[in-house]
Amino acid sequence: MRNFGVFDGAARAMRHRGYRNYTLGSVTSLIGTWVQRVALGWLTWEITRSYAWLGIIAFADLFAMMLFSPLAGVLADRMDRLRMQIWAQVLMLFQAVAMVAAYYAGVANIWVVLALTLALGIMHAIHVASRLALVPNLVPREDLTPAIAINSLIFNLARFLGPAVAGLIIVNMGLGPAFIMNALSFIVFLWALIGIRDVRIENKGKSEGGVWENFAEGVRYSARHAGIGPVLVILAVTAFTGRAIPDLLAGYADGVFQRGAEGLAWLTSAMGLGATLSGFYLLTRDGVRGMTTVVFFNVLLMSLACVAFVVLGSFWAAVPLLVVAGFAMNNTSIATLNLMQNAVHGHLRGRVMSLYSSIQQGAPALGTLAIGGAAEAVGLPWPVAVSSACGVVLWLMMRGRQEDLRSALEIEPPGDEPEKAKS
Repeated sequence: MRNFGVFDGAARAMRHRGYRNYTLGSVTSLIGTWVQRVALGWLTWEITRSYAWLGIIAFADLFAMMLFSPLAGVLADRMDRLRMQIWAQVLMLFQAVAMVAAYYAGVANIWVVLALTLALGIMHAIHVASRLALVPNLVPREDLTPAIAINSLIFNLARFLGPAVAGLIIVNMGLGPAFIMNALSFIVFLWALIGIRDVRIENKGKSEGGVWENFAEGVRYSARHAGIGPVLVILAVTAFTGRAIPDLLAGYADGVFQRGAEGLAWLTSAMGLGATLSGFYLLTRDGVRGMTTVVFFNVLLMSLACVAFVVLGSFWAAVPLLVVAGFAMNNTSIATLNLMQNAVHGHLRGRVMSLYSSIQQGAPALGTLAIGGAAEAVGLPWPVAVSSACGVVLWLMMRGRQEDLRSALEIEPPGDEPEKAKS
């Protein structure tokens, strides 16, 4: 593996017109999504003043996505992936407009918020499955690593800018304009998607069998793969523990640090800044060589940073520690994604990526629900500290398998036809 300049990697991926349109169009939508996410968290806190309800709302969105991801993954292997992405954005636009209408009509109680959040989770499942399967079809294989890194970079740049923008809007104009901005942002993304041409087709034939049979094929393939199965386990544990923290930051900002919406913007933006720096780092890498080492090192770094965040108990110590945690979290998830995208067969990509997205999005929801429930009884710091320490235990248990995973994942990309699964 060789390193090269950040701009060299970006130029390689962005020279492809379809990928360039997709990437530029998604920036506005991503910022709008993060503005709404912060606004929903603050609206939930204003309505309930409950750690548990923060966990329930986060759980509703991500659990609905996790529940529908199997279907979305099968559809991504059977349908035109670009068309599927367009329909996902249309549906998410309808949800955003409904949120605006409910808020200004004065009916946005916690049950309406819950219902709209569940609807968003279903639509998000379609969006993520088609997005993860589509991006490798917009660039050649040799440019996939910087393409994934750019998508990570803009996602986390939005995670950095979105909460900051949300804080400014909420403090100066209120929650309503934040929801309006999110609704408008989808129009830009839809315009960009409609203009994309020249998508590489991997799912050339229709899959045989029913939806659940197709999904089961993807599960068997992932579980029996010498590399994909174990990294999904690593992803599940880290997502349940460390990645649950961002959805609890509203409680930390106001309930622990007494800093209100401004404190929430600081903490969330700190994690977004760390993840943005991670995106720049990943852009300097060429291919997947060394990515297994990146995963293992950052699992440990993320866990230690989160433990220190709790133990020190200071707002201004928390800000830089969350930058480190955001950096390590993003490195772990994107390096895992790169390794899986490299090793998976093309016609199974949608289903395998749906497993990735189910874990990546659903496990934090379960973790947030568990930590939020425990925090109702003992306060927020102890449950967060215990969950973060689980990452250290995971690193100790898995580090002996690092070389085996490297051999299974850091390989020449396979063809589109599957190998026989080994028992």
